[in-house]
Amino acid sequence: MFLSSLTERAMSQGYRRFFRVVPATTEALRAENYRVRHQVYCRELGFEPVRADGLETDAFDAQSVHCLVQSVTTGEYVGCARLVLTRPAERQRPLPFEIACEAVLDRSLVDPQTLDRSRIAEISRLAVIGNYRRRRGEQDKPISLSEEDFGTPERPRQPYLAMAVYLALIALARHHGITTLFVLTEPRLAANLARLGVRIERIGGEIEHRGVRVPSMMSVSEIIDGMNFLVRAVFSVIADEVEAGLRATG
Repeated sequence: MFLSSLTERAMSQGYRRFFRVVPATTEALRAENYRVRHQVYCRELGFEPVRADGLETDAFDAQSVHCLVQSVTTGEYVGCARLVLTRPAERQRPLPFEIACEAVLDRSLVDPQTLDRSRIAEISRLAVIGNYRRRRGEQDKPISLSEEDFGTPERPRQPYLAMAVYLALIALARHHGITTLFVLTEPRLAANLARLGVRIERIGGEIEHRGVRVPSMMSVSEIIDGMNFLVRAVFSVIADEVEAGLRATG
């Protein structure tokens, strides 16, 4: 127990030393979010065209909640993500994955249209700028929580930034009463997320979307309950940062 406590403290202190999560609750912060996305999606990865205003946005941003990850050392915003919520006045309006995966969703597993749509959301637009995303020579790869993110016995590393992006979304989902999260993932992501104590369920066939992706589903309560003690230590800190940021802007 004593050793575990020391390890948990080291894990949370390690995260605090490098990063903090900032909910993007103002126009200025949302602009920072869109700038990070533009740097990653448009300039580094070429997923979207470069835009004159330097902001990567789409029609779903208006119904989303956004978060940023900030470098403690430089003050630079180095990562971001969003939760796309259903519209209060149009709950049945499809989320992005429902549109992209309409032909491949296995509705015998789950039909998103039959769920309480006030309590579902989609994870999307995860972005980490290239200098932080990978080791040298790997900056052209998107964030994925792959084996490289966690390192190897020969080349260990702590994925504080990748963890911060994902865990901030879980904290935001809990705050907004979301119980079920959907995400388009690489087929191998289930095994990688399992290392964080996360069970992810594939709910359809493959599509081509910036590489091969599959629609998947996660339970917010299962994610939180299933976290190993090291991840839980970081999540506790990030959840406090999310709540403090949301309170600061009312």
